[in-house]
Amino acid sequence: MPKTIIVSNRLPVKISKTDNEYNLSSSEGGLATGLGSIYKQGDNVWIGWPGVEITEQQDKDNVTHQLKELSLIPVFLDQEEINQYYEGFSNEVLWPVFHYYASTYANYKQSNWDYYQAVNKKFGDVILSIAEPGDVIWIHDYQLLLLPALVRQQLPDVSIGFFLHIPFPSHEMFRLIPWRSELLEGMLGADLIGMHTFDDVRHFIGATTRILPVTSSSNIIATGERSIVVESFPMGIDEKKYASLPLQDDVKHQAELIENNFKGRKLILSVDRLDYSKGILQRLAAFELLLQLNPECIEHIALYMIVVPSRDNVPQYAHLRDEIDKKVGNINSIYRTMDWSPIHYYYRSFPIETLSALYTTADVCLVTPMRDGMNLVSKEYIASRINNDGVLIISEMAGASKELIDAIIVNPNNTGEVCRAILQAINMPVAEQIKRMIPMRQMVAKFNITHWVKIFMDKLKEVKLMQRSMQTRHVSNTTEQSIINRYIKTKKRIIFLDYDGTLVGFKSNIEQASPDKELHDIIQKLTEDPANQVVLISGRKHENLDEWFKHTNMYLIAEHGSWFKQQGTSWHKIAGLSDQWKQDIYPILETYVDRTPGSFIEEKTYSLAWHYRKAQSGLGELRAGELMNNLKYQASDKGLQLLTGDRVLEVKNMDVNKGKAALTLTEGKDYDFIIAFGDDYTDEDIFKALPDTAITIKVGSNLSAAKFYLRNPQEVRRLLTSFTKQVPVEAI
Repeated sequence: MPKTIIVSNRLPVKISKTDNEYNLSSSEGGLATGLGSIYKQGDNVWIGWPGVEITEQQDKDNVTHQLKELSLIPVFLDQEEINQYYEGFSNEVLWPVFHYYASTYANYKQSNWDYYQAVNKKFGDVILSIAEPGDVIWIHDYQLLLLPALVRQQLPDVSIGFFLHIPFPSHEMFRLIPWRSELLEGMLGADLIGMHTFDDVRHFIGATTRILPVTSSSNIIATGERSIVVESFPMGIDEKKYASLPLQDDVKHQAELIENNFKGRKLILSVDRLDYSKGILQRLAAFELLLQLNPECIEHIALYMIVVPSRDNVPQYAHLRDEIDKKVGNINSIYRTMDWSPIHYYYRSFPIETLSALYTTADVCLVTPMRDGMNLVSKEYIASRINNDGVLIISEMAGASKELIDAIIVNPNNTGEVCRAILQAINMPVAEQIKRMIPMRQMVAKFNITHWVKIFMDKLKEVKLMQRSMQTRHVSNTTEQSIINRYIKTKKRIIFLDYDGTLVGFKSNIEQASPDKELHDIIQKLTEDPANQVVLISGRKHENLDEWFKHTNMYLIAEHGSWFKQQGTSWHKIAGLSDQWKQDIYPILETYVDRTPGSFIEEKTYSLAWHYRKAQSGLGELRAGELMNNLKYQASDKGLQLLTGDRVLEVKNMDVNKGKAALTLTEGKDYDFIIAFGDDYTDEDIFKALPDTAITIKVGSNLSAAKFYLRNPQEVRRLLTSFTKQVPVEAI
């Protein structure tokens, strides 16, 4: 029976060692809670690092046995792997770059990258030791970006989901990483890539299409053989847990103590892990400014600031901790009175019951990271406000701000704005607090951690079904032999060939895509067979085709079917077509040439093509989208069709169609072998127009009405060469 395999850097356990024995206890984290509904069922498992270095084999065996009882499988890492893969590459390259701190904290060390690859492979080996066809694998976070592709290489048909829990940066930031292509290729091994926000999705698609030779449409990335969906899934929390904690007696007791300690004062709560991305120093600066500008706040407010220790053995983090200590000390030394301190600072973690008591009593929760994937503290605070009061101030750089729109949303870099937000929050009437809090609590309750898990897994199933329904079969060796066998046994054949992208690869200069000797030889051998009618049907100008192929015995069709030429005759064009529309459309295209460096117009008899293959990646696609919107109404009124190809947008008469052109050559004829090759949207018309008995082959993509696909022009040439050899084989 198929199983689900969860994979993350850390297992959801806490391990302690007493009397030379390792003891395990389950983690209470939000992710563990949400995924518990999956990995604890049936044969499902969770794979990850236990969190400590275990060197003795006997201890490893003991821990493995204990973990197995919890449906967990360990990946043991030694200290050097931890130092270089985790502390090194994950936290000194990916973390700072993804949080926009590349220039300050990133360290592109080759040995760290080597270990990152090796440890990802180590995780992959553990997965492959238990994974089987039909299994579902869900991989989590930035430490394992290479893992989806590593698994895909060995299990090509397995369902793989990937979720990134931190922000994905813009292309300009991401491309700083020397191994950017390898990281993206690793992620594209997944079928579904999930991120917290639409901005993250947009950044990922932008980086991928600009760095790798892939295309995208909406939120689908096409790699040629596969389609990967990228979508936002804002992560939730265990809302019921946080809503019920304030009702527990021990939490109530702690809440009463806190209220008594801060009686008559507005309590502002701040909870963070020690990290430069959390904006702690900037937050303190805003609080200090509040006291400077509003002396009436002195003795009437208090900042309860918790910083959970993290990586403070790393010099940059130790320095940050020292700076926070100094800043807190300075503010307290300046503004403290005999019975009041402005900041209550704690550098340690607190049990969840104490946090719940603080969430319940704090009048304001101040969440102002400089960059954060989601930030669940904000949602925990909201869920804990069972009386529907309280005010949340949240950074617009936190993913949660996209959902918690009734909070006070600030730019954490704007000290004055954060200062004013605090003042607004502590003076906000209760009625307004309730008005803001109720919809946020409803949102947090609905989009909880269980909902997040469910919609991701449901979407993964949907994506896999979509892939299977859209997938055209690749021309495997077996299929190729079958096609060749049909070719050999037939007596009257017609072969339709597109040119650019089908017989030759795309060139940045459209005039440089002339046929080479190998292609001429293939065409000559095909046309020498009297049973063959070879038709070159292209969007190229008829002058180009005439220059390149006038001495061949091919039937030439140019400009998508506007011009026709048989061997030994002159070119003729379709009667009744008009090009008067060009005088209105050409000036519009010219404005886009002026606005898009590297783009140009190609004028054909009955069409205009705006090429942007030389334009800056991203800008060309943006302008093409604008141009489509600009032209669509005029095109409809004038009987024109807009066609998008490989970095080209073409405007042509609607009556000109490759499918119609192909039908004029096949209708009423008794061809017993029809085959067509093409690579873009215009060739889809041929695939749809030809009879069911025809063999249709899409080049470069498996998303097509064609029956089969080939990866590139080289594979097309190889198949055509096989036709010329005519070696009989048994029917398959």
